[in-house]
Amino acid sequence: MIQQQTLLRVADNTGAKIIGCFKVLGGTRKRYARIGDLIIASVKVAEPRKMLKKKDIVRAVVVRQRQALRRSDGSSIRFDDNAAVVVDDKGEPKGGRIFGPIPRELRERFPKIIGLAEDVV
Repeated sequence: MIQQQTLLRVADNTGAKIIGCFKVLGGTRKRYARIGDLIIASVKVAEPRKMLKKKDIVRAVVVRQRQALRRSDGSSIRFDDNAAVVVDDKGEPKGGRIFGPIPRELRERFPKIIGLAEDVV
């Protein structure tokens, strides 16, 4: 469950390390983002000499959340952190690599993210 002011780890190699969510996309009254939802965020911590800098405004897809996600087969999946992947306006990832486990629920909407992921669970 990601909402305004939530800090997320960045799971790609764009240079941003931590982003802060300030808008959940998908409707005027949408308050929480879940896995697969788009958010607008600000870069809080960034690596030097990389693509993204501190205070940049980015779009991101939530790829991991600490809140347990219920799957259609009855099982649930839960991660150790809240993480996102930075994307452009078309939904394509900006980075060339994606780190950490990525849930297979993203396969329909974001196939490029699944293709770049090291571990799909």
